[in-house]
Amino acid sequence: MSTQAHWQLDDWLRWQERLNPREIELGLARVGDVARRLQLHVGHPPTLTVAGTNGKGSSATLAAGILREAGYRTGLYTSPHLLHYRERVAIDGVPVRDEALCRAFRAIESVRGETRLTYFEFGTLAALWLFREAGVQAQVLEVGLGGRLDAVNLVDADVALITSIGLDHTDWLGPDRDSIGREKAGVLRAGRPAVCADPDPPASIAAQALALGAPLLQVGRDFRFEAGEGAWHWQGPGGDLRNLPLPGLRGAMQLANAAGAIAAVRALRPKLTVNDAAIRRALPKLQLPGRYQRIGKTLLDVAHNAEAAQVLADNLRAERVAGDILLVLGMFADKPVESVVRALSGVSRKIFVGGLPGPRGLDGAQLADRASRAGRVPDAVSSDVAGAYAQARAQAQAEDLIVVTGSFMTVAAVAADLHE
Repeated sequence: MSTQAHWQLDDWLRWQERLNPREIELGLARVGDVARRLQLHVGHPPTLTVAGTNGKGSSATLAAGILREAGYRTGLYTSPHLLHYRERVAIDGVPVRDEALCRAFRAIESVRGETRLTYFEFGTLAALWLFREAGVQAQVLEVGLGGRLDAVNLVDADVALITSIGLDHTDWLGPDRDSIGREKAGVLRAGRPAVCADPDPPASIAAQALALGAPLLQVGRDFRFEAGEGAWHWQGPGGDLRNLPLPGLRGAMQLANAAGAIAAVRALRPKLTVNDAAIRRALPKLQLPGRYQRIGKTLLDVAHNAEAAQVLADNLRAERVAGDILLVLGMFADKPVESVVRALSGVSRKIFVGGLPGPRGLDGAQLADRASRAGRVPDAVSSDVAGAYAQARAQAQAEDLIVVTGSFMTVAAVAADLHE
């Protein structure tokens, strides 16, 4: 521990990656024991927990933004990060400093004992510890994987928000939407409101809510939204909202995410009261790096499953790009490469693939082979994403758009060298 007293953030993160040989080890027993030693299991502020397959990050970020605009000191925990680890933990919209994270990690290590925490579990405990230290009045927690056995589920949510459900992480969560929905619904609590923003949810979510006696607000039934000309409308509990400003993040799916976030923050009453003005102020301020983010002639989107790729394709069609779309793709081996390629093939003239490092990463040749099996032979194959992006830039014309997608790591490989 004496050596650790002088560790910088990178030292802590490298050590955490080695501490538990399993990148993912679901279950609440180990992390729960450490949380109790830190006394994180008692006295937490009003909490909104966000689970789902797609849309979690933007929904959680908007909900936290609304609560801030309503005057509450708010903590936001999301994952993964794009460029810097500190992006995961924000207080009042500002990522915490490296020194604060190191202080939290030292506190966790002082009580950890022989418990082998994962990288994600360390981060979750650190976020909760820092939120308590800062005296936040509300906290919004994004689930990392699943819900029922995710470390975030240590906290009993006052309101649970479930975004869209798709086929992702099937090795961990089950082979179909019903199984995955059941795992996501593990964040629901007896007698506490739940919000589902998936317009066609698996039956397992409603079944879990009914079994727990958790009041379920379902989009299309209990609340709804409608796009207007340069504005949109929300209807639901607490009164209707007309002529709302569009979310700062573009794309039709962002209206669905925003509708769920509004329903969720309103469901926090009476613990927290949010006025309409706070919602209107927060919507246009919504920004999230790597989510349909355009920088010059490059668009960054972290879509990494079939549903997210289809949303990206729909958004690109709606945008009506003046030139051609050139796709830069890098993906992990356990992701549905073929489905992603098929979804994006219809909107892209050329595709450039690049390899990703690590045991899960597909190298350029492997990714090209899987893309070919989906009916799309890549126009160029590179050893890494940076090389694929360089190829696309070399071939792009003035009105063309380069779309970089496939994973957080893919986007991060390009984002670091781009500037707004």
